[in-house]
Amino acid sequence: MAASLGLGRVSRAQLRQLWWMYPANVVLWLSLFGVYSLWTIVFFHSDQFHQYLSPFYSPQVAVGRTPVSPALFIFFIPLGFRATCYYYRKAYYRSFFADPPGCAKGEPSQLATLSPTGRGRGYRGESKLPFVLNNLHRFFMYLAVGFVVVLWIDTFRAFSYHGHLGFGLGTAIMLVNIVFLSGYTFGCHSLRHLVGGGVDCFSCVLAGAQRHQLWKGTSWLNARHSIFAWLSLFSLIIIDVYIRLLQYGVIHDPHLGF
Repeated sequence: MAASLGLGRVSRAQLRQLWWMYPANVVLWLSLFGVYSLWTIVFFHSDQFHQYLSPFYSPQVAVGRTPVSPALFIFFIPLGFRATCYYYRKAYYRSFFADPPGCAKGEPSQLATLSPTGRGRGYRGESKLPFVLNNLHRFFMYLAVGFVVVLWIDTFRAFSYHGHLGFGLGTAIMLVNIVFLSGYTFGCHSLRHLVGGGVDCFSCVLAGAQRHQLWKGTSWLNARHSIFAWLSLFSLIIIDVYIRLLQYGVIHDPHLGF
């Protein structure tokens, strides 16, 4: 196992001692993403360069004259979807709340009262604020699916170059980003349950064969849910940074027009 992880002759005992690497990395990258997201939507009112529109500012909403960025009026959709996601809940429960910090690690007694479940002072699960809001995940999922449709439309628009078909580096990055976002969204546990996960007999329900195929597709994505979760997180930052650099003339977009 150690060899397959590229760790050479690392012993099993040493591997067990590295349990902290996962929660530490989750804390680092989720914190950086949170700080960057707040920075880009609070201090800027737009992030668009010609046909390229950052996902942080899509869909564009008209809210009149306002001292805050319009992105704040739509950011709750992807934020709510990710914050209530089953995978991310496991990740930040373990990493930020040590609940527990690892599969073979118990909760530190001094952190038990700070954990989402409140173990040590009566098990509460997710029945109290703020963690009861995680039960809204399926409703955020409905909004997130519509959000992905809008981002696909933005990606198709990015193929326009002075009124003609074109393809640039920004187009490629936007396309990769929306593929990752689609993989993450359509691999959602709630969506998998909706399309067929709750069906006991596919031959006994309307459009059973079609639902079975949808279930198989979402199951394939669901098995890679964590991978798409992180890839889409990084691709969101990459496309936003790329468009902002184009805005300020720091770089130029390699582009082919047809």
